[in-house]
Amino acid sequence: MNNEPIRDARQLGIPKMLILGLQHMFAMFGATVLVPILVQGYGLPLSIQTTLFFAGIGTLFFHICSKMKVPAFLGSSFVFLGGFSTVATLPAYEGLDPETKLAYALGGVVVAGLLYLVLALIIKLVGVKKVMRFLPPVVTGPIIICIGLSLAPSAVSNASTCWWLAIVSIAIIVVANIWGKGMIKIIPILLGVVGSYIIALIATLCGADLINFSAMEGAQVVGIQPFALAKFDINAILVMAPIAIAAMMEHIGDMSAISATCGENYIEDPGLHRTLVGDGLATSLSGMFGGPANTTYGENTGVLVLSKVHDPRVIRLAAVYAIVLSFSPWFAAVINSIPAAIIGGVSFILYGMISAIGVRNVVENKVDLTNSRNLIIAAVILVCGLGFSGGLTFNIGGTTLTLTPLAIAAIAGIVLNAILPGKDYEFGTNPEGDQHRGVHH
Repeated sequence: MNNEPIRDARQLGIPKMLILGLQHMFAMFGATVLVPILVQGYGLPLSIQTTLFFAGIGTLFFHICSKMKVPAFLGSSFVFLGGFSTVATLPAYEGLDPETKLAYALGGVVVAGLLYLVLALIIKLVGVKKVMRFLPPVVTGPIIICIGLSLAPSAVSNASTCWWLAIVSIAIIVVANIWGKGMIKIIPILLGVVGSYIIALIATLCGADLINFSAMEGAQVVGIQPFALAKFDINAILVMAPIAIAAMMEHIGDMSAISATCGENYIEDPGLHRTLVGDGLATSLSGMFGGPANTTYGENTGVLVLSKVHDPRVIRLAAVYAIVLSFSPWFAAVINSIPAAIIGGVSFILYGMISAIGVRNVVENKVDLTNSRNLIIAAVILVCGLGFSGGLTFNIGGTTLTLTPLAIAAIAGIVLNAILPGKDYEFGTNPEGDQHRGVHH
């Protein structure tokens, strides 16, 4: 086969197309189910089945909004993890049951998704370059760094339940990612989870108390997923909504990366406003009925690079597979039995990677940190994001409002960037830098 990319997968025949779809499903799978597992670790009952269902539905929805042209898969967003962990411990929700806390967090996700529509409308009206002036890498890079670092303590506390098992999962991920070839290099997180789970299984059979099988015994192989309806409360909305800024930057980075991979300009056609609408509506729809926020997935862009098959139909097949898998409670129970230490080990790499990508965002866009203006913006964002550990709480008209550290950091960064003289960033002049704006997992 020559090295030309394949735009129409039907020329490969149906069996190969089905396998390519399966590969895309495996690429997104590890990260997509990891989000509900991590959220359950914060004490919120986010369902794995519902998450998979809305990853599939959201992807199909996105394809409709983007004129069936963009080969992107929408999986669970990691950017919102900090929001879920904050809502779980908000003083305003003390004494509430986990289901209600989750419902409020999901209401925040719905509102965050609607903010995408606002940005899409502004981009449609004034053009992408003017909008991106307010969100240069000197603002988005440090915000992404804060997202990763604020999650670091939860990775350590999970890993500390069994350090040796956490280290095994880290080792597998590192080996697969650095020395792996082909498909192995694309799915290191999945391999890390599966490999260390097998070792935990052997240890459990030898008498260690690592895996609890009780949930699997009563689970049906096929069943309807448990939907949960979102509830709206200003506190949770203020926690979740500002995270949309980082999520939208991730989206723009992914669209630039997919365009570069496929040799097409998707930001022009079907247009960034259309892809934002697709991503935003998919996120709001998922949040409304019990799923996490969705985002375009860097893993699947990796598969596009490797397979050289750029046909969006293959991604739609992966979406259908995800929907089918979501109807198995037994499968969800198996995923649920993964020991916390494995999740901790995986999070070590994952949360650190989120921060490292923030650094990469700053480096690849050649942000000049010898310039006092840029240095001040980055410094204030980092101190706000990591210093206000409990957020800022104040009363307005008898209502208690809490701004999270991330919200404070985002507001401070955008305002400082708008008022300090000497803007030196223009979107589109450095495509290499622009495509590395996203929190690829």
